[in-house]
Amino acid sequence: MPRMTDVVRLEEDLQASSPEIALALSKAGVSGVQKAVRIRRGNAQTVMAAVIDCTVDLAADQKGVHMSRFPELFEDAIDVVVEREALLVEVLAEHIASRVVERQQALKAEVWIRAQWPIHRRTPVTGLATQEMVTLCGIATASAAGTRRVVGVEASGINACPCAQGLVRGRASERLLEAGFESGDVERILELVPIATHNQRGLASLYVGTEHDLDAELLVGIAESSMSAPIYDLLKRPDELFVVEHAHLQPRFVEDSVRYSLRDALATLTELDDGDFLLARQVNYETIHRHDVVAERFGTVGELRSELRTGEPSPAQTSLTSWLSR
Repeated sequence: MPRMTDVVRLEEDLQASSPEIALALSKAGVSGVQKAVRIRRGNAQTVMAAVIDCTVDLAADQKGVHMSRFPELFEDAIDVVVEREALLVEVLAEHIASRVVERQQALKAEVWIRAQWPIHRRTPVTGLATQEMVTLCGIATASAAGTRRVVGVEASGINACPCAQGLVRGRASERLLEAGFESGDVERILELVPIATHNQRGLASLYVGTEHDLDAELLVGIAESSMSAPIYDLLKRPDELFVVEHAHLQPRFVEDSVRYSLRDALATLTELDDGDFLLARQVNYETIHRHDVVAERFGTVGELRSELRTGEPSPAQTSLTSWLSR
């Protein structure tokens, strides 16, 4: 039988007490909360499973945050979305972050939402209908100064390695010359026939920080086109041939994909302001090595536009964390 003093002790607001070590924390909160939410993109909307992370900063004189209140806040925010109208994923993240700041009395809150979004398309040759799943990401911060939000997508594709292809091309040229072909004919043959190389399955991420409402499928298109070729869940043999040939005729390094993604994003999203934010990341899953390869670039739109225009490296590369904190 618990004593009355034990009950009183359990009811104390321990989170509001002073910690043994007076150090402020950059983040404290919950991650991996799974919820069903209604998301809108353009004229389309769907209910999907989402994973939500939410953190707040923690003062040096506060022992902890009220972890049990986070799911309650999620329920409140998501119920409003489901009952009234679907929101953009980044607007939903902004909505939750603002509520958390208000309810937790925090100086700042940060929310990440990741959900699987279906894209309907047709295979490149046979034209068969297929549904591809991409990851849709909404990020937002809220503080007394206001809110900032980012929309992002993650899409898969294939990259054909230019380095190995160059080696294969060189060896093929030697063999053709040894077989008696003229050098001009060898060059013509190698231009017409896709050259073998090892392939890498790629994951392209593109994040945009802006107040403009953006079409997620447009971002997916930019991310996919940064790789050697898109991939499909459903492929007949003519489609397979198209994807393989297309990839080998357009070999790209992991670094190439990041540069193409940023260049095409700036060319396509002309409404972006110089103070808006871009981040492109590419991960290639290796087939002939045990390790994978990665490349990334981030910065404000103004920084990236200036670098592309002048060819001079930007003196600053604003990170996602810095941009969200402004």
